[in-house]
Amino acid sequence: MNALPAHLLTRGPHRPDAAPGVAIAGDLRLALGRVHELCGLSRRMLALAIAARMTGPVFWIAPARANVAPNPDGFAAWLDPGRLVYVHVGHDRDVLWCAEETLRSGAVPLMIADLPGPPSLTAVRRMHLAAEAGAAQAGAPPLGLLMTPEGGAPGVETRWKMTPDFTDGPAWLLDRQRARTAPPLVRRLSAACLLGNAPLAS
Repeated sequence: MNALPAHLLTRGPHRPDAAPGVAIAGDLRLALGRVHELCGLSRRMLALAIAARMTGPVFWIAPARANVAPNPDGFAAWLDPGRLVYVHVGHDRDVLWCAEETLRSGAVPLMIADLPGPPSLTAVRRMHLAAEAGAAQAGAPPLGLLMTPEGGAPGVETRWKMTPDFTDGPAWLLDRQRARTAPPLVRRLSAACLLGNAPLAS
C-alpha cells in the first residue's frame, strides 16, 4: 500500500502557495477566491485602496440605514468613482445574502460588504464556497472583503486592522491579526505606499 503524500496529512490548507492575489502594500497580499476581513477606524480607506489596485467594477454592499459611505471627492484622484456600484439592502441579514450571491455570480472581481458586526462561521463558509463557484463561473476568482468595526469574523482567510497614525506625518498602522499561512505583523504605511507603489514607510 502506497503512503499518502505528506501534505495531505497536515491540518493546513491545501491550496498552492503561489495562488493569485492582490497586493496591499509591498509583499502583503490577499488571496483571490477567498473572503477577508477588514476592521478598524480606517477599514473603508483600506477597502478603497485595495479596489484601486484591481480592475473592473466593485460592488459595495451596505444596509440602507447605514449613514457612512465613501465620498467620491475624497478618492477620485486615485480610484475612478464610476467603478463603484453601491448596493443598499433593507435589512442587515440581506447584506450577507447579497454578498454571497455577488461572489457566486462571478460578475464582479471585488465585493465589499459593510457590516455592523461580524457574521457567523456558517455565513463566512458559504461565502468562501460562493467565491469558488464564482471562479468556476467567470474563469477568474473574485475577492470578498467583509468590513466590520472591531473584527472577529470566524473562518475568514485573513483579518486586517487599519488605524490612522499621525505621529510622524499622515500614515496608517496596518495590523495583520489573522492569516491561515502567515504570522501576525504590524506595518506603518505612508499614503504613497498605500495608494501607490512607493517603498514601505517602516
